[in-house]
Amino acid sequence: MTLKTYFLETRPQFLILSLVLVILGTSIAYYDGYFHPVHTLLVLVGLLLVHIAVNTLNDYFDYKSGIDLKTKRTPFSGGSGVLVSGELSAKKTFWFGTISFMLAVPIGIYFILTKGWFLLPIFVVGTLLVFFYNTYFTKLGLGMPEFCAGLGMGTLPVLGIYLILSRGFSSSALFASIPSGILVCNLLLLNEIPDAEADKIGGRKTLPIILGKDRTAIIYSGLTLLVYVWIILGVMGQIMPPLTLIALFTLPFAFKAISGSFAHTDTSKMLPAQGANIMVVLLTQFLLGIGYILAKVI
Repeated sequence: MTLKTYFLETRPQFLILSLVLVILGTSIAYYDGYFHPVHTLLVLVGLLLVHIAVNTLNDYFDYKSGIDLKTKRTPFSGGSGVLVSGELSAKKTFWFGTISFMLAVPIGIYFILTKGWFLLPIFVVGTLLVFFYNTYFTKLGLGMPEFCAGLGMGTLPVLGIYLILSRGFSSSALFASIPSGILVCNLLLLNEIPDAEADKIGGRKTLPIILGKDRTAIIYSGLTLLVYVWIILGVMGQIMPPLTLIALFTLPFAFKAISGSFAHTDTSKMLPAQGANIMVVLLTQFLLGIGYILAKVI
């Protein structure tokens, strides 16, 4: 057991999402005239710690429920494989995730004390999602597993970063944070399709289990297209700057992901679709952030 083992357990390839969320939230605040480099760095550290907690605790609960023992791992789904291989014990994984979260707590307390108690509800909701997502929210059905993922690792972080940097609510910032929620929801949704059988054994009630994989592909496609429609409407309604339309350059990846979602029985098509989906999730948000920065400086 080495530091490399712990590093792999964090699923570092997915931690890029936290960086992108911070870039987007900071860019929206910068566009509105707010920027604080030290606070931005603190937010990044805090969000990375929370994201590590999410990934490791997800691995722990999936292992304990037997899901990871039944699922077929891919580069995009099926967990880290560290517990299944025996490289790290379940107990150590649980404490790794819990300690990672606890290290983020002082950062949250600092922002509550310096920025205002209005941040507390966001931090409380985030805490509940971190520790009860696998044991409770994934078993509710009705789209709750996907909604909670989009809320906790999409909309709330972007909006929360804006609130921290600006010290005030903005309806336009809320509007701009919605695509992040949809995209992260979709990140989970497409990856749930190949995991449906294993998730069912673990007692989860994801959309592929409840509605079937074909209907889930339709929902996934609709949500993907909604992201681009949302951005266009935001620009047309003068809620978002016109330069955020550069996010539409990820449409080719979106069409590839949509096409592959309907061919979920064919691994040779599903895996590239999952890869394209990740590109959509990360690049769309990154380009939105770049759009806000360019709109400010040009």
